[in-house]
Amino acid sequence: MAIEEPNYTVLSQIDDFELRHYDAQLVAQTWVSGDQDTASRQGFKILADYIFGNNTAPSGESSKISMTAPVTMQSDNQNEAISQKIAMTVPVSMQQDDDKWRVQFTMPSKYTMQTLPKPNNPDIKIVEMPAQTYGVIKFSGLASSKKVAKKTETLKSWMQTQKLMVIGTPELARYNPPWTLPFMRRNEVLIAYQPK
Repeated sequence: MAIEEPNYTVLSQIDDFELRHYDAQLVAQTWVSGDQDTASRQGFKILADYIFGNNTAPSGESSKISMTAPVTMQSDNQNEAISQKIAMTVPVSMQQDDDKWRVQFTMPSKYTMQTLPKPNNPDIKIVEMPAQTYGVIKFSGLASSKKVAKKTETLKSWMQTQKLMVIGTPELARYNPPWTLPFMRRNEVLIAYQPK
């Protein structure tokens, strides 16, 4: 089964680095507390409940929403970033603010703000994310916090050599479910930048 991913255009590619332009997208998001792993599990559980049917569609009934990949976590702390991508249709993104994390699932592209089922849980908000450009580094294996920090620094250094103005905090994107063998995993760190 093919998993939908956010629509983007590769602007350039050099080895494991890419510059990408992502189209605008709808996301479902919630804020959770705890360390990175706990917040990831808790946020995923809350948002999964929404897409599995704890919602109200325009018809007045509940509706299942396909998952997309990736699931992402984002931290306001420049040294922390994590994102998970799942073999379904749900980019989930996390951003840290003090000890809280913003967790996001990207909604399938067939939905608009008017047609997307509304969450029954008031802790979930639907947000339209604008189009954005990102510097990206791709890697395989386990995405430990130490490895992510190293890849983040490598990406930041590369973006500096490209004279790109960074405007976002790092995000880690994982595209595979947790049972995927490490050498087969697809991971990315993404950092938004201002196009020239």
